[in-house]
Amino acid sequence: MNNVIKELRKEKNITQEELGKLCGVSRQTIISLENGKYNPSINLAHKVAVIFNRKIEDVFIFEEE
Repeated sequence: MNNVIKELRKEKNITQEELGKLCGVSRQTIISLENGKYNPSINLAHKVAVIFNRKIEDVFIFEEE
């Protein structure tokens, strides 16, 4: 699953650490999300989407294999 978290985070000018705190996760989790190495729970995906005032499907791009 791809995402646009890094681009949205840079637009909003917040660090990985700050985003992690807003979401209640570690900076390492944000790094893993941005690198596509971690698929978030629906709760985490929702938190990220709300922070950026977007729909989940606008932040996370599901691609069938």
